[in-house]
Amino acid sequence: MERPDRAAAALGAQPRANGCSGAAHGALRNGYVRGLPAPDTQINHIVHNGGLYKRPFNEAFEETPMLVAVLTYVGYGVLTLFGYLRDFMRQWKIEKCHNATEREEQKDFVPLYQDFENFYTRNLYMRIRDSWNRPICSVPGAKVDMMERVSHDYNWTFTYTGRVIKDVINMSSYNYLGFAQKAGTCQEAAAKVLSQYGAGVCSTRQEMGNLDKHEELEKLVARFLGVESAMAYGMGFATNSMNIPALVGKGCLILSDELNHASLVLGARLSGATIRIFKHNNMQSLEKLLKDAIVHGQPRTRRPWKKILILVEGVYSMEGSIVRLPEVIALKKKYKSYLYLDEAHSIGALGPSGRGVVEYFGLSPEDVDVMMGTFTKSFGAAGGYIGGKKELIDYLRTYSHSAVYATSLSPPVVEQIITSMKCVMGEDGTTVGKARVQQLAENTRYFRRRLKEMGFIIYGNEESPVVPLMLYMPAKIGAFGREMLKRNIGVVVVGFPATPIIESRARFCLSAAHTREMLDTVLKEINEVGDLLQLKYSRHRLVPLLDRPFDETTYEETED
Repeated sequence: MERPDRAAAALGAQPRANGCSGAAHGALRNGYVRGLPAPDTQINHIVHNGGLYKRPFNEAFEETPMLVAVLTYVGYGVLTLFGYLRDFMRQWKIEKCHNATEREEQKDFVPLYQDFENFYTRNLYMRIRDSWNRPICSVPGAKVDMMERVSHDYNWTFTYTGRVIKDVINMSSYNYLGFAQKAGTCQEAAAKVLSQYGAGVCSTRQEMGNLDKHEELEKLVARFLGVESAMAYGMGFATNSMNIPALVGKGCLILSDELNHASLVLGARLSGATIRIFKHNNMQSLEKLLKDAIVHGQPRTRRPWKKILILVEGVYSMEGSIVRLPEVIALKKKYKSYLYLDEAHSIGALGPSGRGVVEYFGLSPEDVDVMMGTFTKSFGAAGGYIGGKKELIDYLRTYSHSAVYATSLSPPVVEQIITSMKCVMGEDGTTVGKARVQQLAENTRYFRRRLKEMGFIIYGNEESPVVPLMLYMPAKIGAFGREMLKRNIGVVVVGFPATPIIESRARFCLSAAHTREMLDTVLKEINEVGDLLQLKYSRHRLVPLLDRPFDETTYEETED
């Protein structure tokens, strides 16, 4: 049940407007590059944002070529027509029907299965189903072992051959800092805690499930983030979906980025608050919604909103973009709203010492009211956290469903997080953690630059370890995944409805565990598959400036 007064107190006193408005970042020119240049630097298609940024901020979202867009729509149209034809054939028993259907004696009841709603699954997704849910049988490190499977009925069912595909280069897992490993300090520490505490706690934190390890973890997380207090949860998804309803409710307004993760969307819907969507990373769109909210208030009554909460992510896992946090914070202060930052993909992966997007921009953690993140990616474990002021965390310990009803984190998982986080912080007495953060940044810049040189359309920020390579056409989704697996490289391919219908893509996740040799092997195979499937759509190439010494910054934009 929502406690508006206590929830408001937990989020802290309203910040005073600092007179700083979110500077407009302008429209994309050709939809290509948006960002900020370093001082005294001339870069094409760069937009200035006043003095809010302390470093270059460059993101690329190249426009879809018209011919490619048309052919993509045609491809989906052909697949849809054949889908209707196959449904007709199944209805008349000409083709065997594999999908779930109503029994004949239940036809007059309310249907359990909506045939039309499952049309995409039956007729489009099933054709390329072999590209997903591939079972692995090893640690998801830089390389994985994968179980081979075949289908004899066009991907409706799979049969395992018993063969294991060894040493597949893993470009799919969110193993940003390479802590997903079966040997080393983290594994040894987790094994020791397993022998002492066992595998499970069998209780919630408020009953008999609060271990000294949980307390140690939360103090460490608060220190790592630079906040007063923090609380850990057993599931990253539930950290968002169960805590947002505890912070806002009826009479509150949520302003959510259009590309926010499903956990944020679910949490917002469960809260009962009014939800309004702003365009992805578009500060003009966000400011317009904030102005309207202040001017007009709640619908019908016109009363002021009890709270306005802005929901954003640090790194967007499908676009590879980084939130424009300095501008978001400026708007939040100007309009006296609250900010909820999801750092699932940015914590550990961004910033000089891996402290996320706040450190990446050189900002103060105090400017973010609710700092959320997960342990499932950079720390090679499970669960999530929320950090902020002590009043906020004390409130959530009492009113968060995840805190009250969910079983506590497993002790070996807690120890994995503690050991890996101390390594990143340098508290283990080594520089291994810092070296991993730097290696990830180097791998990211190198991999993105090489792909752009080859002529692929690559989305996102140049510093983001999430690298989307655009495929567009539906037939190329499955073809790319299969061809890469033939070459012993595991990739994730993504299509509609997870992305817009004409923006299907392959998504690579870089890791500090990837060596330069591994990346060169992957790039060589991607280049070969790109030529085979004709995926090099880019009309903008980044090429080295050959008249001066080479380094990773000497690049200019050219157009064919």
